[in-house]
Amino acid sequence: MSRLAQLPAPLRTALAERRALKVIAGLTNFDAASVARISRAAGLGGADLIDVACDPALVALAAEASGLPICVSAVDAELFPAAVAAGAAMVEIGNYDAFYPLGRVFDAAEVLQLTRRTRELLPQVVLSVTVPHVLPLDQQEQLAVDLVAAGADIIQTEGGTSAKPFSAGSLGLIEKAAPTLAAAHSISRALAAADQSAVPVLCASGLSAVTLPMAIAAGAAGVGVGSAVNKLGDELAMVAVVRSLRDALGVAQVVRPAA
Repeated sequence: MSRLAQLPAPLRTALAERRALKVIAGLTNFDAASVARISRAAGLGGADLIDVACDPALVALAAEASGLPICVSAVDAELFPAAVAAGAAMVEIGNYDAFYPLGRVFDAAEVLQLTRRTRELLPQVVLSVTVPHVLPLDQQEQLAVDLVAAGADIIQTEGGTSAKPFSAGSLGLIEKAAPTLAAAHSISRALAAADQSAVPVLCASGLSAVTLPMAIAAGAAGVGVGSAVNKLGDELAMVAVVRSLRDALGVAQVVRPAA
């Protein structure tokens, strides 16, 4: 049985229908009040999943505040078991945006090693792995295929920190999302060519309501949105943004003909 079958039914359905929305509180955000606000907004706004820093206390806090399944993110596999014991539905290696300004870069070998170690520690837990956007696209494609072979259940893209938008308005938002959209397109096709098309791709980093439908069109089964929500200071504003993201994904949802 696929490990994805262990996820709560609404989340599985959202992934299968290519409309999953993950709100990201931040891999380095250990501020309980902030995580609680973001989690409440995610739940009220209609998200499917909340992604928090890998801390057991935050898992319990986010679950209570949001009523949603919890994903924990880290770049240290040894941190995951305690968070899973606290109730996390899945774990994620990455994303790495917070580390790039510090000069910390993750290469393919390190990400593969983290994946293998996480799978050793948690053989039955759903594992999402972010492909570093600093790699050329062909190397991102190969790494995604290798990660699935090593035990990854979901592949996530990134790229917002490398984008250099120079236009205002919608055009600037598209420029901001271009790297992660390109990665989602390339990786989803590489997985299909490797007979791994059942592996969902989550497109994250630098996305907005304008570009969410593009992520789905590029091959993603869902999206992860962080700064568009977690940088806001007002909880009502967060709810409004999450609802706008939910609406954008509704527009993007693939309509399949009746059998």
